[in-house]
Amino acid sequence: MHLHKICKDPESNPTGCQSVYLAENGMMAVQGLEMDPETFANMENLLPGESGVLIKPEILVEAARLYQEKTP
Repeated sequence: MHLHKICKDPESNPTGCQSVYLAENGMMAVQGLEMDPETFANMENLLPGESGVLIKPEILVEAARLYQEKTP
């Protein structure tokens, strides 16, 4: 499946993390920091194959803004 980068943390390494992508199936993918086991244990109702990452709220807000601008 192809991913199109919508937004990346401008403060991160040029080849680094904290990005939001739009997948060709219409879903969004988030690239962020892997959680430590204690933090991950706080997530509820995870289904098999689901995971979580940490990302700055500002990146999600900017990604949503950019997505809305490009969506009719």
